[in-house]
Amino acid sequence: MNLDIREMTLDETGIVIDYFHSSTPEHLELMGVDPTRLPSRAVWAERFKELFAQPLPERASLLVLWQRGGKPIGFSSCDKVVFGSRANMHLHVTEPELRQQGIGAECVRRSVDIYFRTFSLKQLFCEPNAYNVGPNRTLQKAGFKYLKTYKTVPGYLNYHQAVTRWVVERDGEIHSH
Repeated sequence: MNLDIREMTLDETGIVIDYFHSSTPEHLELMGVDPTRLPSRAVWAERFKELFAQPLPERASLLVLWQRGGKPIGFSSCDKVVFGSRANMHLHVTEPELRQQGIGAECVRRSVDIYFRTFSLKQLFCEPNAYNVGPNRTLQKAGFKYLKTYKTVPGYLNYHQAVTRWVVERDGEIHSH
């Protein structure tokens, strides 16, 4: 599949900003994102500069870039990090023609390995919009376990919505797929 999954650099964070700012209102709604909560490009870029200035183990979040053939095709992020314990993960295939094609499961599995290794995690959670079939199917294929469906505001970009809570757990050992 010629995938390159690795930690994103500060210079590459524009991919995240562009993805959200160029998404259609329909796509943002499917993700449960409230467009009025998107920071401006400049504010978001400044937040990324502050994040990347922190030592890795102390960061509140981490971004992972997904590339195929040298071209960005998506990204993952984790936040709400409690070092040595747990974090929450997000996943985005940025190329619409690649969505629901099965590429996300391998990208997610490899992103999970990076998060577990970087933050010595025992649990990694993900809570996509319950009505967004793609990421829910991807998490299941990537080995996550379904926990529950409930209503919450999953992140600062989101509105109150039904989410599906998934978890993957590890015993502290590095597992490869």
